[in-house]
Amino acid sequence: MMSSLEPETQRRPPSTTRTLRAHRLERVAPQVMLVELRDPDGRPLPPAEPGAHIDLHLPDGAMRSYSLCGDPADRHAYSIAVLNVPDGRGSRFVHGELEPGATVAIGLPRNNFRFDEAPRYLFIAGGIGITPLLPMIRAAAGRGADWTLHYCVRSAAAAPFLGELRALPHGRVELNAADEGRKLDVDALLAATPPDVPIYCCGPQRLMEAVAAAAQPAQDVRFEWFTPRVDPVREEATADGLEDDSFEVVCARSGVTVTVPPGTSVLEALDAAGVAVDSSCEQGICGTCETTVLEGEPDHRDSVLSDAERAAGKTMMLCVSRARSARLVLDL
Repeated sequence: MMSSLEPETQRRPPSTTRTLRAHRLERVAPQVMLVELRDPDGRPLPPAEPGAHIDLHLPDGAMRSYSLCGDPADRHAYSIAVLNVPDGRGSRFVHGELEPGATVAIGLPRNNFRFDEAPRYLFIAGGIGITPLLPMIRAAAGRGADWTLHYCVRSAAAAPFLGELRALPHGRVELNAADEGRKLDVDALLAATPPDVPIYCCGPQRLMEAVAAAAQPAQDVRFEWFTPRVDPVREEATADGLEDDSFEVVCARSGVTVTVPPGTSVLEALDAAGVAVDSSCEQGICGTCETTVLEGEPDHRDSVLSDAERAAGKTMMLCVSRARSARLVLDL
């Protein structure tokens, strides 16, 4: 995402970028600016599936990740919607400095929020969390699938894209506006949702934690996290003063071996040893530093991988995850 909450930036930019022009800026809600980006020479853009996001490179060298909310079939435009966050570097640039015609660098689309075909869907959005869901809902409506969106906002006036969403066929929008006293009953909603209906959720941490807690084991619930997901077991261990162990990381292709001590991430240890790995958020929410694990057992601490992917242990996010085994061999 992705993120309107603007996580910290990376040390290194992604290896592939593209310079685009801000073709159009439109305020789609009082605090939300839609930015349409196009190639200055009219060249087509790489494809992006629903749920994908891009990194926006800011003039000061920082990067912020934003979900693509436009039409994935449009190969000539990427659209992002940016919430005006107090003290946010990305939002300050978009809302206060970016003008139509200006060029910006972006990282090419990545997708950690896979949208699969199904006959029915349940979408749960909170505020700016509607951005990755909007292309999914358009796609579901275009295929004739039944869909329901529960949209949690402060007010109807503050809800971006509400008119368009209500006009889409084959589904319905349930607006939960705080100023009207409407609050989503997450427990009741999840209890009434059959296990064969995929659930897609994006929004503030509190909303997504409530959905995760209410989900039944048989339900397919997918999230796009703005901020790292809280692990209560790890928080308790940290509070009790329990420290992570050191472990060894072997880079199979480069031949470099490093020791990762407590308090140092795999990404930091590799960077110090001269092994470059693309990274962005460094909080385990963007997926940029995902790396293949050849041997060993990762200790997953990201908010990207599914439970099944974590159990398989074939990849890991180097910015936050560690090792359960004494040694990891990575495809680097």
